[in-house]
Amino acid sequence: MLRGVLGKTFRLVGYTIQYGCIAHCAFEYVGGVLMCSGPSMEPTIQNSDIVFAENLSRHFYGIQRGDIVVAKSPSDPKSSICKRVIGLEGDKILTSSPAGFFKNHSYVPKGHVWLEGDNLQNSADSRYYGPVPYGLITGRIFLKIWPLNDFGFLRDSPNGHRFSDE
Repeated sequence: MLRGVLGKTFRLVGYTIQYGCIAHCAFEYVGGVLMCSGPSMEPTIQNSDIVFAENLSRHFYGIQRGDIVVAKSPSDPKSSICKRVIGLEGDKILTSSPAGFFKNHSYVPKGHVWLEGDNLQNSADSRYYGPVPYGLITGRIFLKIWPLNDFGFLRDSPNGHRFSDE
């Protein structure tokens, strides 16, 4: 009797560990559902919208200009940010102050990306903390799940392209 109970318990623990490992790998390498908070990506992503982020692009250097990514915040590593990729390594970026008064050019160094929110007046982004290391990117957002009336693939930036030499 005791042997049967122990056998069932060990099987249950074994299955739990196996499924836990499968779930971990799926969320780490394939993707997952997350909620974006804050006004920095409005109107593309509203506060509390639920989106799907895939993680394969970052592993295969598949991030491109215009993609919306999730990254660890350079100013607070415990939190994540959702921003649009404006520039890749080697790009020359036309930057402006948040108020839009001062403009200058910045170059994105090797191994970094330039991230900005779509709501330029209300976004803490690369204009504040500079280029973001590629290693901080955790995924690429491509699908809005909630609210249902806005379900679908994400649209292009409302700001148009912002590259200085194109």
